[in-house]
Amino acid sequence: HGLNQWNGVAIASRLPMTDVRRDLPAQPGYANTGDPIVEARAMSAEVEGVRLWSLYVPNGRELGHAHYDYKLEWLRVLRDEAVRASDQLVAYLGDYNIAPLDHDVWSMAAFEGSTHVSQPERDAFNALIGAGLTDVVRDYAEGYTYWDYKAGRWQKNEGMRIDFALTTSALTELVSDARIDRDERSGDSPSDHVPVVVDFDLETELDDDRPMIF
Repeated sequence: HGLNQWNGVAIASRLPMTDVRRDLPAQPGYANTGDPIVEARAMSAEVEGVRLWSLYVPNGRELGHAHYDYKLEWLRVLRDEAVRASDQLVAYLGDYNIAPLDHDVWSMAAFEGSTHVSQPERDAFNALIGAGLTDVVRDYAEGYTYWDYKAGRWQKNEGMRIDFALTTSALTELVSDARIDRDERSGDSPSDHVPVVVDFDLETELDDDRPMIF
């Protein structure tokens, strides 16, 4: 799901996808000028009874910016969707552009007065947890998921943990393993993000040992 901009989201599956949806219900739009545009930041599909959301939460740019307010409103709408689907098998996967804990960034001093670590953003993330979602990777793996291309951040391990898999309680019970594939950041022409992988104990049509990677 992409528009003529830099942001977009996607889902790939070896199994059939049904009820594919673009955008969150009541997802807010944004524009520097003119009418707000609902950006390509969310899509979902159902695979073997599990609804998978691919998310790209707005960056926020800087404190006090209109894009920051847009980010907080976007997260509020996401929480509303999480509450509505709390009794279902749902995973909300993607780049949240929030480091919810101090040790999720390499230096809190370096981020003083910046987005990603501000209290309103962290409160919005915690509201998702309060809505019944679980950060399922946290119990299995520590470490960063993102390193900026600039200033040798990767080489100095100056990273951030901003990519998450949040699951409803029914799906959390089916998690069997999770990991952060840090080595992908050192490959040829790597992304500045690395894969976050979660294994669920599900019986599917493709019930073999090959991993499902989201």
